[in-house]
Amino acid sequence: MTSPTGYGPTDNVLPGHLDLLVAGRSTGGATGETFEVTEPATGEPLATVAQASEEDVDSALQAAVAEFEEGSWRRTNATDRGRVLLRVAALLRERAELFAMAEVRGAGHPIGNARWEAATAADVFEYFAGAANKHYGDVIPVQDSGVDLAVREPVGVCALVVPWNFPLLIATWKVAPALACGNPVVLKPASLTPISALLLGQVLLDAGVPPAAVSVLPGPGRTVGEKLVCDPRVAKISFTGETATGARILAQSAPNIPRVSLELGGKSACVVFDDADLERAIASTPLSVFDNTGQDCCARSRFLVQRSVYDDFVAGFVEATSQLVVGDPLDEATQLGPMVSSGQRQVSLDYLDIAAQEGARRLCGGEASGPGWFLSPAVLADVDNEMRVAREEIFGPVASIIPFEDESEAVELANASPYGLSGTVWTGNVGRALRVTKAVRTGVISVNSARSVRTEAPFGGFKQSGLGRELGMAAMSHYTETKNIFLSDE
Repeated sequence: MTSPTGYGPTDNVLPGHLDLLVAGRSTGGATGETFEVTEPATGEPLATVAQASEEDVDSALQAAVAEFEEGSWRRTNATDRGRVLLRVAALLRERAELFAMAEVRGAGHPIGNARWEAATAADVFEYFAGAANKHYGDVIPVQDSGVDLAVREPVGVCALVVPWNFPLLIATWKVAPALACGNPVVLKPASLTPISALLLGQVLLDAGVPPAAVSVLPGPGRTVGEKLVCDPRVAKISFTGETATGARILAQSAPNIPRVSLELGGKSACVVFDDADLERAIASTPLSVFDNTGQDCCARSRFLVQRSVYDDFVAGFVEATSQLVVGDPLDEATQLGPMVSSGQRQVSLDYLDIAAQEGARRLCGGEASGPGWFLSPAVLADVDNEMRVAREEIFGPVASIIPFEDESEAVELANASPYGLSGTVWTGNVGRALRVTKAVRTGVISVNSARSVRTEAPFGGFKQSGLGRELGMAAMSHYTETKNIFLSDE
């Protein structure tokens, strides 16, 4: 049996055309317009997708408000909402290869990474299924005679705007806690990578989420996105993307005072001290910046290396980087696929030209190839922290290596950035690890590990890297309001 979005539930072939989901209804949209999705590995057309308009946004919001005020999802007890989310997780596992293909062909992710992402998407729904009936309030001792209760209530209609770099995973980070708390969702995927979001919308419906609580609206940010964030019916906005867009969303939505969380840019530091296990650090760090071809807000794109081990680290890092396998994302051996678009690749190439003008040495990589939008990972040495390549988010496979003398300078350099999202400290000294991780102004930091994100732990940034937190129980607070109730016993 074929579903409304045009794919069979057990069919791993991506559909050639996908419609919008407006309040659970598959539709070609109010205007009938479509746009083309291109496969990054080939540069060839992959699918056509219906393009949402402001009228479609209005229809989705109207239905979502009615669902929130009069429908069943908000009133469904938390345990039963959790059971629905468990069915979502089960369906994601059943259709894992389909979702993996969407990330490979639609976003250029290597097949191994894409299968991990599909499995992790199911993990996210399982986690928030369990969280649904464990996010509760408090009984508060007060001076007055009676009982004071702080209870959690769903916030309302949630506008969820996701980027193109991890289109499935980041959608689940927002959709799962929003639904777990009893809210209707309107999901706006990036125009470059809308396929997995539309497939996810169908999974939500198949699992039993009320149709009016689910809309997926691909389309231009300047129309669909702005209509969503400016509409007073939206109670909660969650956005992941570049910092400038996040600032614009804050300004545009301000008159309505919605609840807003933003996960924005990064220029994270990987700090390597001379007492670190250098062999382990060199083996682990290339993928901390080059995974997903550098298109990762958590990328440790600034390597701060103590001068006494600088030369050894640079030599080992270049060798390890040169061994990364760049190629066809459908090949099991591939570690790095193409960049998402020709424009995004050109940004990285432009920054490599800027680096040369600023005096940095390119030690390897930076070669473009095709078909598609491939770019080999580039390593820059002798970088100064004031250079543009060290200060600005490139969002591509470019690593800058910067020397430092001592611990205080390392902390100063790590903090000398408008961003504060992620980072790593490599050291064998526990005291130093504690001092430096406490001193660096960043939302997520690891010691002797290249990973940033864990489903069970809060994720988000300081400074211009954003507001609020995704994942873990902290995410649930962003999709609820706290209501205080006092019951007098007099």
